[in-house]
Amino acid sequence: MRNSTKLMILAGISIIFILLSAFYDIKGGFDYAFPRRMIKITAMVVTGIAIAYSTVMFQTITHNRILTPSVMGLDSMYQVVQTLIYFFAGSMSVWVLNKYLNFGTAILAMVLFALILYRFLFRADKHPIYLLLLIGMVLGTLLGSLVSFLQVLIDPVEYLSLQSRLFATFTNVKADLLYISIGILILSFIYGYLIMDKLDVMSLGRENAINLGINYDRMVMNVLILSSVLIATSTALVGPILFLGLIVANLSYQYLVTYKHSVLILGASLISIIALVGGQFFVEHILELRTTLSVIINFIGGIYFIYLLLKESRAAG
Repeated sequence: MRNSTKLMILAGISIIFILLSAFYDIKGGFDYAFPRRMIKITAMVVTGIAIAYSTVMFQTITHNRILTPSVMGLDSMYQVVQTLIYFFAGSMSVWVLNKYLNFGTAILAMVLFALILYRFLFRADKHPIYLLLLIGMVLGTLLGSLVSFLQVLIDPVEYLSLQSRLFATFTNVKADLLYISIGILILSFIYGYLIMDKLDVMSLGRENAINLGINYDRMVMNVLILSSVLIATSTALVGPILFLGLIVANLSYQYLVTYKHSVLILGASLISIIALVGGQFFVEHILELRTTLSVIINFIGGIYFIYLLLKESRAAG
């Protein structure tokens, strides 16, 4: 089966889930319910594309299909930022009530954290991939422990307010923040489209890319910045979803056997939309909101992550 046909199948499934989420069991005031459903669906589409796009690019420059921006501790940094705001300023401070300030602060902190981390870890590809994975896990655990320690000291009322920000949710998305995220996504796509051919070359490895005329180190830093901005935007918009990028990127590699990033990123984005929109539809109408989508994704993603680790270990052996 050709990749174009496979992409059409994924697009068809995505459209079906979007239509189901938009119109299924819509009762009462259509004018009230439909716009709110479309905001939620748009947020899921934006989040899914941003996570898929950033993960595929990140794995290209790290030459590994296990590492993702989230696994390297970026989501934990978001939790640290929100916890510090609530701990020092409180839920009634301008840092919380002003959604633009909170949104911008979260994005800025995550991007700075990513740049500092990548600056030391990915210099000239000197570090073994499992060392990078271990460092990412340690940093994620360290930041998670810091979050847990501060949460113990926070007032219980403040803690309940904070919890709504530390888990991915699509029910309370602010429309104006969604428009800002779409703007960031469009600008990122324009730059990503311009470097798509270079990403294909960079997947061949550092030496081959340099021999073919690519300024490798500069491209690595540019891609890291772009990847960080995308994952930070999606996390600041709806909250952290740890393993989504890992799942959709690797499914795209297996389903679309190609080196072309234009095809891989499109496939990963469509799979991500199916996972989020279809998963949220399942959670709302089948499970009746007895759990959250992020819990299901992280559970499945954790198992898949262990499978990939064992697979890489056997391949290395």
